[in-house]
Amino acid sequence: MTTERLYLPRDHIRILLLEGISDRARAAFAERGYTNVRVEAGALSHAALLEAVADVHLLGIRSRTQVNGEVLDAARLLMGVGCFCIGTNQVELVEAAHRGVPVFNAPHSNTRSVAELVIGLAVMLFRDVFRKSTTAHAGGWLKSAQGAHELRGHTLGIVGYGHIGSQVSVLAEAMGMHVIFHDVQPVLAMGNAAARASLGEVLTQSDLVTLHVPETPQTACLIGAAELARMKPGAHLINASRGTVVDDEALAAALTSGHLAGAAVDVFPREPRSERETFESPLRGIPNVILTPHVGGSTLEAQDAIAADVAAKLAAYSDSGTTTAAVNFPQLGLTPHEDCHRVLHIHRNVPGVLASINAALSAQGTNILGQHLQTQNGVGYVVTDVSAIDADAILPQLKAIAGTLRARVLY
Repeated sequence: MTTERLYLPRDHIRILLLEGISDRARAAFAERGYTNVRVEAGALSHAALLEAVADVHLLGIRSRTQVNGEVLDAARLLMGVGCFCIGTNQVELVEAAHRGVPVFNAPHSNTRSVAELVIGLAVMLFRDVFRKSTTAHAGGWLKSAQGAHELRGHTLGIVGYGHIGSQVSVLAEAMGMHVIFHDVQPVLAMGNAAARASLGEVLTQSDLVTLHVPETPQTACLIGAAELARMKPGAHLINASRGTVVDDEALAAALTSGHLAGAAVDVFPREPRSERETFESPLRGIPNVILTPHVGGSTLEAQDAIAADVAAKLAAYSDSGTTTAAVNFPQLGLTPHEDCHRVLHIHRNVPGVLASINAALSAQGTNILGQHLQTQNGVGYVVTDVSAIDADAILPQLKAIAGTLRARVLY
């Protein structure tokens, strides 16, 4: 498919990338002919964001930009949103879907970066590196083997055995650890890792527990005072998943009482929106706690991979209408075809829409060569390939169909 065949040429599609997204995203768009790209190093204020999105077709954000109904209403031309990160809770996903806007993310691109950080934190916890380093910076000298251990021979408990949890499992076994895990879904164990039927079994049997679960109502405060009390005396905890998963007040109490030997935390329920804001946490000042500012996936390699991944998904949707990687939208996997025209129609999932679409196309005397329909979240998505079309004539008719959210002639 050439640029000239596109109803809206690629270089006319305006793209806004916020929050210092890797330059690999701009390069990935350019490789596909998308050159109308504006890049901002940080997040915009709410007022500035409302103004900026007014003429944007594709929006790229990370975790600080909040895309709510007001932003979506202001973005009258918006075709898609890319979250250049794992999480998508900064976007009101259902609201986006009901405005005909698919949202894409990169759920696996920083998997290795997070897994490596977890192993590094595990070594530092078992060797009490943080306290010894802090003491050395202050002029002290804690040269002692007291409380220092190898990872080898100890049991690692993984809560959540998905892409990150399973990679942590492989790396931990390479370090000589015994690995047990619990997941709410049946999953294939890697290496010699052994599944446990309950969270409680993992907590009571592990010398170190690491958490790798998503943020859902079911995982809110998954680890509270009762769960911490079930952990082995002298055990360690790592949370590099979501800040809402652990009750940090209860964790602070378990650490200061001496029940737990240490913890490493990379995510928090409330995180500063910028480096100018003060970071507040009940875990601050506790000497056996390593605190990192949500950097689990913050490596240059991961950010480049995320940029390329999400840019490719946005470009694929713009080029062909494919939505198989969208988190809030009906899933259709499509490829461009040379000898046809493609029409996209997004609507509320109500009876009669498909018949109305086909009637409008038939009235133009066009022949339907292929048609795909999928529904999700109360939204219907129809992609129709036709032999010929007058785009300027058909679009007003498609948009006039009751229940229509968006209509577009792709090429």
